[in-house]
Amino acid sequence: MEILWLGHADCHDITRAGAKAAHLSRLAAAYRIPPGFCISAAAYAQWAGCTGDGHPALPTPSIPPALYNTIASAYRDLSTVCGGADPRVAVRSSAVDEDGATHSWAGQYETYLNIVGVDAVAEAVVQCWTSVRTARALAYRREQGLGTEGVCLAVLVQQLVPADAAAVVFSANPVTGSRDEVVINAGWGLGESIVSGTVTPDTYVIRKADLAMVSRDIAEKRRMTVLAPAGTHEVPVPRRQQRVPSIDDSQVLELARLGMALESAMGWPVDIECAYRGRDLYLLQCRPISTLSVF
Repeated sequence: MEILWLGHADCHDITRAGAKAAHLSRLAAAYRIPPGFCISAAAYAQWAGCTGDGHPALPTPSIPPALYNTIASAYRDLSTVCGGADPRVAVRSSAVDEDGATHSWAGQYETYLNIVGVDAVAEAVVQCWTSVRTARALAYRREQGLGTEGVCLAVLVQQLVPADAAAVVFSANPVTGSRDEVVINAGWGLGESIVSGTVTPDTYVIRKADLAMVSRDIAEKRRMTVLAPAGTHEVPVPRRQQRVPSIDDSQVLELARLGMALESAMGWPVDIECAYRGRDLYLLQCRPISTLSVF
């Protein structure tokens, strides 16, 4: 099967859905995760023209008609789930061997946000597939001691959350290595400004034992990522908002509890990405913290 739906058992399989999609799929029944579907690693292998020994030929930029029709059908089904035609979606790479305990693929493969319409979705899927063979991704694989041939990539297509604020949560302190603290970085708009490092976020450190706030640093947040007519772009944060906390203290505690709960559920310290739309908290990504030396 080329299409795997988040929350279904077949999407829990990392070898089919990739780590990013599989982790979210396992959590979808218990947490608010945007609906979506995964285009399986087998579909990538079909597109890339894998030979019997697993070494892919250089992929072509086109998409086979049958595969296009499969993606189109899944996107129509997602439209029904979302309650409207042509929903805005995020299209994210989900590699089979990404986001392990000792290495993270954050930023190595492509992600496309605010994609609308089946043609744009299909094009974004192909761009994700093509990113497997970029010089950056290949160099990273070599640095990690991983092979550069026979790589397979799934692609996750999810309803986009037009976030008012976003946060990255670490269930262990990635700077000190302390397992007794949760660290939260938060900012206005979509989370890409935080993940890419183009904004200095608000930073909170929470003690796990009693959820006491160890430190609270409200940054001057000058930039934020917002939706554009096609995709996203960075804009200045209005001056009156720059020194205002992007999340309030109750949301800080909600995020800390979420990080602790996911650490318990997954069995390892987690690095999660979240979004707030109003007061609704959405879980967008959950992966191991690869910078900690011992799990």
